[in-house]
Amino acid sequence: MTKNLITINQFIDKSIGEWKSIRSTHTLAFQEFENSTSQIFIKHINSKNKKFVEIFNNHKLSLNLESVAISIKWQAISDWEDDVVEEGDENILIFLPKDENSGIVLRNKGYTESFISSSNYFVDEQNNLHIKTIYKSTVSEEKISFLSSHLRSRFSTIRNLGNNSVIQTSHTSEIRNLASLKD
Repeated sequence: MTKNLITINQFIDKSIGEWKSIRSTHTLAFQEFENSTSQIFIKHINSKNKKFVEIFNNHKLSLNLESVAISIKWQAISDWEDDVVEEGDENILIFLPKDENSGIVLRNKGYTESFISSSNYFVDEQNNLHIKTIYKSTVSEEKISFLSSHLRSRFSTIRNLGNNSVIQTSHTSEIRNLASLKD
């Protein structure tokens, strides 16, 4: 196997910052699509953060200070309904490495089903981050790629756990706000 060129820590460090997101979501069961734009803020959080400790407690795990934690906050505007809908949220992700390029992600809430969850992740030979989460009724798979230093691409698929049918797909382009790097 070819050695990976980037570690999970390097991938996360490249992701820190403010991003503008343009997302297209296709809900296949209803034959509908949604377009949304978001402001995304990704930052490191330290092991003394109350939310960091709470996630370990919720997962019934001892604190692991070797882990890397980030906060992802977003403010989104969607065209899902006839009226424009604006919403925001925050998710905390804690990466627990098995080695430099794979491990487990603990979350304060899931991407697909909104409760605490954990995922498996790995960084492949092309430096793409893959995250797979198995929920109660669905499986979510995400692939995040850097197309350049300031442009990320995210593909996600949500499948029904029972019959493996595809429920939803989405593609997101994320463009770094370069003005935020000057702060």
